[in-house]
Amino acid sequence: MSNRSSIIYIVDDDVSVGRALSLLLKSHGFKVQAFTHAAEFLAYERPKLPSCLVLDIQLPDINGLTLQEMMAEQDIIIPVIFITGHGDIPMSVKTIKAGAVDFLPKPFTKKKLLSAITQAISESIAQNKEQAEITK
Repeated sequence: MSNRSSIIYIVDDDVSVGRALSLLLKSHGFKVQAFTHAAEFLAYERPKLPSCLVLDIQLPDINGLTLQEMMAEQDIIIPVIFITGHGDIPMSVKTIKAGAVDFLPKPFTKKKLLSAITQAISESIAQNKEQAEITK
């Protein structure tokens, strides 16, 4: 499966971070959809493609941790990679225990992000297959 058949969602209130991540990911062949607010992401009609969410912890409306909880409650099954400039160990443990694929403190390397995305997309493909089996 190529990168073109998967989509990476970005939720970061810093427009320059969202733009930089979008350019990086598009240069690696991914489809990208960026949002500056968690509510925009929740309202967006997501296609049924392998995907992952690159999510900032600190957002102006709903913080990343709360969004992760809301996704679980609403049965939105998308692997999450947290990014933050304000993280600490307890926060990273909490996100991973809640199912996040990775927790990347800013600044992070392109290699670390792409590695986490590769893992998240693999998880998404497996989750989609499992979901398809259940609905048969």
